[in-house]
Formats: sequence, structure tokens, C-alpha cells
Amino acid sequence: MPKAILGISAFYHDSAAAIIVDGEIIAATHEERFTRTKHDANFPIKSIEYCLKEAGIRISDLDAIAFYDKPYLKFERLLETYHSFAPKGLISFLSAIPVWIKEKIFMKKMIWDDLNNLESSLLGESIKANKVPLLFPEHHLSHGASAFYPSPFKDAAIMTIDGVGEWATTTICHGQGKDIKILKELPFPHSIGLLYSAFTYYCGFKVNSGEYKLMGLAPYGIDGSEQVEKFKKATLEHLIDLKPDGSIVLNMKYFNFATGLTMCVDHLWEKIFGLPKRPEESEIDQNYMNMALAIQQVTNEIVLRLCKTAQKLTGSKNIVMAGGVALNCVANGLIVRDDTFENLWIQPAAGDAGGAVGAAYAGWHLYLDQERTINPDEADKMRGSYLGPEYSDLDVVRAARKFQAPNKKHDNFQNLCDEVSDLLAQGEVVGWFQGRAEWGPRALGNRTILGDPRHPEMQKKLNLKIKYREGFRPFAPSVIEEKCQEYFDLKGDSPYMLLIAPVQENRWKPKPEGYDDMELYEKLYHHRSDVPAITHIDYSARIQTVSKKTNPRYHQLIDTFGNKTGYGLVVNTSFNVRGEPPVLTPEDAYRCFMRTEMDYLVVNDRIFSKKDQPVWEKDSDWREEFKLD
Repeated sequence: MPKAILGISAFYHDSAAAIIVDGEIIAATHEERFTRTKHDANFPIKSIEYCLKEAGIRISDLDAIAFYDKPYLKFERLLETYHSFAPKGLISFLSAIPVWIKEKIFMKKMIWDDLNNLESSLLGESIKANKVPLLFPEHHLSHGASAFYPSPFKDAAIMTIDGVGEWATTTICHGQGKDIKILKELPFPHSIGLLYSAFTYYCGFKVNSGEYKLMGLAPYGIDGSEQVEKFKKATLEHLIDLKPDGSIVLNMKYFNFATGLTMCVDHLWEKIFGLPKRPEESEIDQNYMNMALAIQQVTNEIVLRLCKTAQKLTGSKNIVMAGGVALNCVANGLIVRDDTFENLWIQPAAGDAGGAVGAAYAGWHLYLDQERTINPDEADKMRGSYLGPEYSDLDVVRAARKFQAPNKKHDNFQNLCDEVSDLLAQGEVVGWFQGRAEWGPRALGNRTILGDPRHPEMQKKLNLKIKYREGFRPFAPSVIEEKCQEYFDLKGDSPYMLLIAPVQENRWKPKPEGYDDMELYEKLYHHRSDVPAITHIDYSARIQTVSKKTNPRYHQLIDTFGNKTGYGLVVNTSFNVRGEPPVLTPEDAYRCFMRTEMDYLVVNDRIFSKKDQPVWEKDSDWREEFKLD
């Protein structure tokens, strides 16, 4: 009988499940993809069902179940925090503590109650099932395990940075073989993740959702301008004390997250920055662009200092990362160019969802004491991060019948690639649905919306007519890995779209006079390179390199497009509208296709043309169904 561990992340945000069998990740997925509720925090029962079915394992067959943090330690932190700040925080206390006393401190019972709702074929022998050991590795150990164990390194510095786990907000560890040793921790409330989230809140975006928008807004700031420097100075003089080793001490006089219901003390921030909090969904002016750039530059400096500390402590030439801040592609790109480490690897689901993989791995190597093996022929153990459900042609046929949707099937995949490449080159937008769904927040070519990166209006079209989101948001390129250096100044690969690098200078177009004084959308729609749809305002791009080994079909499509156009890359954005999780099933894909101004949909080997489809009158408008993020 194979040995297996189920990993679970739940009850905060981004619930997920993962399963490891004989040391290999077999499946991992996010609950939001099934429930269609973005950042779903509920117990991931559907994700668990999928993982068990994919692995052919029942609960009673498991060697352990690992939950991604320690609830008692988290409860201890809450109580001590409220006690330290009393009498402040009463409203927050009355909101949070009853839920803990009633439910969360009984986490073992909660988990087993939910697991026992599984169908009997997945539970197995009930007496045996309820005796499976339940493990609770610490939050940052789960993050660290998710970064180190699937990586290709025998030895690595491990850096985890997020909002907060139980007590730790940042850790530096050393991974060697199957062992992880914690070397340094930064304790709550001093948190790099919460600092960045506070600026996310103050710039008018949603916390735990809008941080990537703040990162995307930063390049619109005017680098070196008086205001950016003023904002950085105010941050470093009033909000944080930045130490040489990269640790920070927050001045809690300016923050409200420890015991309040908001992130900042707004009137004090307005006093030091000379700028009020931006109302959500309001016009974004240059002040907030400059503020976004200022906190991004401060974050960059913090992360680079932490890297130098991690290298000194471990002596390793490799670094691996996880935690929400590891999704900051700008800082990641600087780590690659900084050369403190020779190699960087980041868990593709670096946020809390990835804790499910990390918890399972911690159970495998630390609880079951299993040795670690590294295959030199593999880039890593994540299987390209294609770990979610896949759907057969019969599933596609059934969805097409349900919606009475005309389509054409290609029996030769190259012919399909030829047709789609021609459509993209004509400026059409294509939904592309293939194989197993992606693990992590990035679209990596299996649940993806595609466009032509050369098209001068493609960014505007995708943002306003397909995604229905803020027009300033950039789009990423998927480039076949062997052509990456032709377009981008990037050392190595970026398979999980977690690195930002400059577009090669020979592709740049000069800035017009008065560029820095232009309004946001004037700047945005200036054509900065010969691939304008993926060149951000600062001549950078968030890159996915596509490997023939991990995704042969996507590689073949992009290669075909390259052979036809001379450009071996495409625009890639996640297959969803604003506020919606990425599509999972053929039905999800068709629904999104019909609700937007997408031109074509490809599901497996079938292509759907919008002009051939019946009028869409099936259900409510997406704006009513999905909460804006």
C-alpha cells in the first residue's frame, strides 16, 4: 500500500487541499475554483474529494492529515495582542473571540466533522479513518516546506514572508536534505506583508486581494521625483524602523490592524503623507501612483537586505521562497539580478493556499521521516504546477449540448494551432482551456485568455471588454523558453510567472516629450516596444517561460504563432472576469466566454466561434454574481 499524506489549508482565506503519495505531489487545487467564490475560506471539501479521487486514496488509507498551521498558537497570539493593546480593540475582540471559543479552538473536531461529510467511498473504513493522525505544523514551516521540498536544491536558504502566521511574520531557515532548521523569525505585529497591505488599503484597494494591483500601479509613479522620495522618507521615519538585516519594527501608533477593523490610523497617515485615503473605485491620480512606487521601493530594499542576511546565515548559493510577499514579482526580479544567490525558486502557490502542499510535505519528511530524492532531469517536483482537474472530450460535448453551442473539433492538434495562431494574428481574443487546471494564482496556459502581444490596442481591449477591470492593469507574456532572451533581459527561466524583468532595450520605442507629465492613460497607451501589449509602463514584463516538457500543447501553440508571425510569445491572462476565480470546468469556460467580448473559445480540441453561438440569456450578469476584488 502506498504511503500518502493529505494537506489542508482553510478557515482564513484561499482554502486548498493537496495530496502527496510516496513523496510525489499527485494533486493540488483551490476550493474557490469549485465554489466560484474568490478566496473561499471554507473547509475545502470539494478540493479534498478531487485530491482523493485523483490519487485513488481513501481517508482511511492515509498515513496522516496535515493542517497548515497551529490554531492554539494563533489563539494565544490573539489573546496576548488584545491584552497588550487594551482597552483598545474591544469591537474587534467582540467580533473575533466568540468565533474562536465556539469553533476554532476545537479545530480537530471541526476538521473531522467536515471530513466525515465525505461520501463513504472516499472515507473508507470509518473506524480506521477517524484514527488517521492529524498534524499541525506551524504556519511558516508549512510555507517553508512548500518552498524547499519541491525545489531542485539539496541545500537552500528558505525565506518566508507574509502577513502573519501564528506569531511569525517572516522567517529565515536553512534547508538541507530532508531537514529544515529555523534560524531567525520576525514576530507579530512587525510584518512586511501587513505593511504592504496597509498601503494597499490606503491606496483604495482591498486587503488580501488588491496587493497585486498596488504592485502593478507602482511603475506609474515617477521614479526619483520629490513626492516619491518624500513618501519613502515618511515611511522610514514614521512608520517603520528598518534594520540593516532587513528586519523591521512597525510604529504601531500608525497602524490599526492588531486590534481594529481597518489597517491604518487614517488621520495620522494623512498627516505624515499629506494625502487622504483613496476611496475604493475612485479615480487614481499621480499621488497614489507615487505612493505605490514608494512602498514598492521600500519593500525591494527590505527583501534584498533579508536575502543578504539569509545568505550570511546559511552560506548557501540557493534561495527558495514562499508566503504572500513571495508573489511580489518586482522584488523577486531584483533578487535574480542582485546575485546574492546563484539560484532562486519560488513556490507557485506562495500564499496561504500553498500551505496545503507545505503541510503535506512537512508531514512526509518530518513526521514520517522519509528521505528526500531529487531527480536531476526534473526542473522541480511541481509538474509545471498543472495539478488540478482535467476534463475529457465527453465533458466538453456535454457542456456544448447543455448550452446548444455549435463548435468544430480538430482531429489534428497542429491544425488547431494553425487556426488559433491565425486568429490571434488577426487581433482576435481567444479563451484557451486545456488539460489539468493550474495550481496557484497565475494562469500558466491551461486556463488562459490569449492575445497578440504586437497588437497596439490589445491591452485596452482585454482590460475593458474582456476582463472588465481597471485599465491600468498590465498583462503578462508567455514565451517559449528557448526564445526568452530574444525578448527579455532575464537570467534563467520563469515557469510560474513570478519574475519581472526588462524588455530587451533593442525593442524599446523612445518616450515622447513630456512623458512623465502625462495622465495615466496617456502614458499607458503609448507604444513602448514592438510588443506593446505586454510591455509595462517601465519597459518591464511579468514573464512566463513555457517548456515543451511541462506543457507541450501550449508550447506548440506559441511556437506555431512564432513561425507565422516571427514572434514566439503571446499575451496571457487568467481565464475569468474581475472578481471571479479562474474557470475550472468546460461549463465555467463557456459561461465566461459568452458573458464577455471574447471572440473564440478553445476547449481541448474543440473551437467555438462567438458569432455562431446562440444569444446568451442563461443567468444573471457577472457583475451581480461576483464581488469586485
